[in-house]
Amino acid sequence: MKTIKALVFDMGGVLVDLDLDDCKKAFKEILGYDKIDDILDACHQKGIYGDLEEGTLSPEEFRRIVLADSRPGSLEEDVDKAMWHILVGIEPYKVELLKRLSENYDLYLLSNNNSICLPCSSGMFTDAGIPLDKIFRKCFYSFEMKALKPSERFYKSVISEIGLPSEQMLFIDDSQKNVDGANDAGLPAIYYRPGTDLCALLAEALDDPSLVMEGGN
Repeated sequence: MKTIKALVFDMGGVLVDLDLDDCKKAFKEILGYDKIDDILDACHQKGIYGDLEEGTLSPEEFRRIVLADSRPGSLEEDVDKAMWHILVGIEPYKVELLKRLSENYDLYLLSNNNSICLPCSSGMFTDAGIPLDKIFRKCFYSFEMKALKPSERFYKSVISEIGLPSEQMLFIDDSQKNVDGANDAGLPAIYYRPGTDLCALLAEALDDPSLVMEGGN
């Protein structure tokens, strides 16, 4: 049995529940921006949304491009509000799970993310009593790393920065494509299906039945 010392979590879809349909609806109703269907995808964002998450497009440029095709009178803050509709929240049992895991493992975050949504999602962790900078040893964000999952370069950079043998790490993501990419890059990874019991998945993966808690899905 290999000893796992570091757990690397995806944020959206694994720890923070997402609602892409509500986000698309908000873009259309708040901004009159109908192109959102072309750039917002269940697993891998495209076009200007993907560029924002890869850090090749600044938040200011993203807002300006969106507003150019939005209803006259729409404001930059309206773009941010529409973006935040993708974020639902963190289930309480996952908060308790992270606290318990932090007692025995080094926890990391590895996320395709952007600088518009991050303050909102970060606030969710703070409000839940587990600020990102307290519960995770380091957070790896695509827009800062200038790379998107499932990029091999992204995964290899994370492995190098964590500094442990890769077999002592485990990555959890809600996209099978990202899981496959991580495994190919040498980062052991498992798939989490949103809405299922994260406790049960990790209890099995880590061979630790004590992780199964009441309140899990």
